[in-house]
Amino acid sequence: MKYELVIFDWDGTLMDSVARIVSCMQAAATDCRLPVPSPEAVRHIIGLSLYKAFPILFGELSAAESDALLLAYRRHYLELNTTPSPLFAGAADTLAGLHQQGYRLAVATGKQRVGLDRVLADTGLGHLFHALRGADQARSKPDPLMLAQILDELSLAPEQAVMVGDSSYDLAMAEAIGMDRIGVTYGVHNRDQLGAHSPIAMIDDIRHLPQWV
Repeated sequence: MKYELVIFDWDGTLMDSVARIVSCMQAAATDCRLPVPSPEAVRHIIGLSLYKAFPILFGELSAAESDALLLAYRRHYLELNTTPSPLFAGAADTLAGLHQQGYRLAVATGKQRVGLDRVLADTGLGHLFHALRGADQARSKPDPLMLAQILDELSLAPEQAVMVGDSSYDLAMAEAIGMDRIGVTYGVHNRDQLGAHSPIAMIDDIRHLPQWV
């Protein structure tokens, strides 16, 4: 084993939820009478915490406007939107295989913790992970605080772990703390954006991950 811990982003890395996120953000904007962002604009901010993403999409908002937008987004994502968001092919088996081989697994996501807990319950994968961090438990990516918290919780050093993600925010976060990183190319950011953060590998299928860890 090259690493003791494999840390995953969630949306766009393990779960094919990008279309649902785009749809929910556009619907929330409509509810709040804000300009509806393009799909490309929403894809670009996936991985950031929502409060950090909102100014990028909509310009400066008041605290009340941000809170209302967050509530509208949550309502659509958790209750109203029916866009499928399946796990990527092979994701569940890859996680189970790594777990069985003795790796510790963690999630560091731009989702809020309540949303992460919900998808872990829905997918039945929660028991595979040793540590979890949502965006409301730390500072938003690419700040490395959530990685530092996970390492501290598991008493590990950065060189004992690797970060796996589909966005430049994931890889920049790992780069900032001196952690190896692997980019997945089927998510929100392209090879050039991922390559700017010197990943040890870029993979086109989550099932290719075990050979790199």
